[in-house]
Amino acid sequence: MKLPEFADIAEAHQRIRSLVHRTPVLSSSTMNSILNCSLYFKCENLQKVGAFKFRGACNAVFALSEQQAARGVCTHSSGNHAAALALAARMRGIPAYIVMPETAPAIKKQAVESYGGQITFCKPTLEARETSLAKLAAQTGAVEIHPYNNFEVICGQGTAAKELIEDQGLFDIVMCPIGGGGLLSGTAIATRTLNPKALVIAAEPEGADDAYRSFHEHRLIPSVNPKTIADGLLTSVGEMNFRIIQRKTDEIVTVSERAIVRAMRMIWERMKIIIEPSAAVPLAAILENKLDVRGKKIGIILSGGNVDLEKLPFHEFM
Repeated sequence: MKLPEFADIAEAHQRIRSLVHRTPVLSSSTMNSILNCSLYFKCENLQKVGAFKFRGACNAVFALSEQQAARGVCTHSSGNHAAALALAARMRGIPAYIVMPETAPAIKKQAVESYGGQITFCKPTLEARETSLAKLAAQTGAVEIHPYNNFEVICGQGTAAKELIEDQGLFDIVMCPIGGGGLLSGTAIATRTLNPKALVIAAEPEGADDAYRSFHEHRLIPSVNPKTIADGLLTSVGEMNFRIIQRKTDEIVTVSERAIVRAMRMIWERMKIIIEPSAAVPLAAILENKLDVRGKKIGIILSGGNVDLEKLPFHEFM
């Protein structure tokens, strides 16, 4: 299995730089004072479709040959990857076939439809999703673009950390959340090359800790019945992602649900930007003292901002 290298991320960045937002990096002097460190937030919540996922989907779609692209692309996803792939396909002028569980939030379904994705609904099980996708791919001939266990997707996700380091200089620590591992594996590759002395640390909810257990036991452990408010981090780590993470990540830590909500609220209140629970997980690790940050310069990738405003969690966990 060929694994991505930094040259592949640089090539991806060249391919998609005119298609994605070069998102801003924000900081808060008040938060820095409270936490006794210097935090720099890469705001992928301000990316197209509201999440870093657009980088990977865009690179995967535009890396296809003309012959491949003519068949369209397909995936199964109930979240940001579905919308990202639909938009990237529309920008290239090709069809996108998306398998979504019938229980997916209405706002996610609307987003995919608004970008021109053709949705096939299925039962809310992994088996149903995979069976439906296999049938759809056979019928259409479309190229499957996995949400994270995909070479070109990983390269696209790595462009966020590349921009962060290019725009703000070297860091002591670079952090991001981990679900399937696409963002972390791309971040780790980029950071190891551009900022080799920095620690690469990922954070994960205690109730969905398969990446933490896999990392510390040095074997891939699938997620079973994960439960967390950070719905973007419910997936199991991909095989390609895990190989990269094992080699290039320094630590994975876990955080409580209460800390996730506290971190989310702090960013909303102090920085006046909307993030989803998954994006708050790295800051939650700092709030729970899961790593020593005193006096350090820390880069954090805010993974997305797609939160259901009808289900805000602030009162439930406070």
